[in-house]
Amino acid sequence: MSAHAGHAHGGHGHGPRATERRLLIAAGLIGALMGAEVLAGIIAHSLALLSDAGHMLTDAAALALSLGATRLARRPAGGSMTWGWRRVEVLAAQANGVTLVLLAVLIVYEAVRRLIAPPHVHPLLVLVVALAGAAVNVAATLTLAGADRHSLNIEGSFQHLLTDLYAFIGTAIAAAVMLATGYDRADAIVSLLVAALMVRAGVRLLMSSARMFLEAAPAGLDPAEVGNALAGQPGIVEVHDLHVWEVTSGFPALSAHVLVTAGGDCHAARRQLAELLAERFAITHSTLQVEHAPSELLDIEPAAPPRP
Repeated sequence: MSAHAGHAHGGHGHGPRATERRLLIAAGLIGALMGAEVLAGIIAHSLALLSDAGHMLTDAAALALSLGATRLARRPAGGSMTWGWRRVEVLAAQANGVTLVLLAVLIVYEAVRRLIAPPHVHPLLVLVVALAGAAVNVAATLTLAGADRHSLNIEGSFQHLLTDLYAFIGTAIAAAVMLATGYDRADAIVSLLVAALMVRAGVRLLMSSARMFLEAAPAGLDPAEVGNALAGQPGIVEVHDLHVWEVTSGFPALSAHVLVTAGGDCHAARRQLAELLAERFAITHSTLQVEHAPSELLDIEPAAPPRP
């Protein structure tokens, strides 16, 4: 027997269409800034600006993937896609994570080369672009902060933008150091810090998406606690074959086999447990197979053999 409830979407201002608008605005801001930063990085010979432009390319890709995943997730389930297209966001998160890590490796390689033989950098241009980039990133980050960040997609894109904001601040500091001291290696050092931030964000995305693909229990939800809570309800004899996983961000699901007392009401027990899961653990999609526990078997002695 099962209890099913639809996946709830965010309220006013956090619905799919509102999220799409925020993603489009953020993507437009990032795309315009990325083009300006590439041009400035080439003119200024700044690896910090070029590496951050590369990071912003992944930001733009993350926003585009998030937008596509949000639209696909609205498609109804049908045919062989019994869960619909909700898990597209997990694929998008993995793609973003892999891209971040690979790009960070390339930036580290170039930064080490420039530490050994630093080129001449135009620090004033780097400083101006970094400050402008920080301002644009603040606007994009605040725009996306109002979206539904329960989604791994949206949270991943938000972390991209937040990491980029930190990178712009670091680039501005490096430019100020170069203006004050003429130490050109500051640009490459900041590039290494940008790469470290990218690896951190990429690994977090990969780990979160891998948990979903492996159908691990949602973070912060202990299956043992859930099982004990179910088994502790009146009339429940045993709970086994308990599985808790996350279909997509914010959509936990559960299945279990439940035994009730011989004279218990299976329908009432199923409703009681479904309400407990929804209220206490926010699991609104549950499949509970509820049956009566078997009675004690009689101990029957074998019949005596007939007398001759």
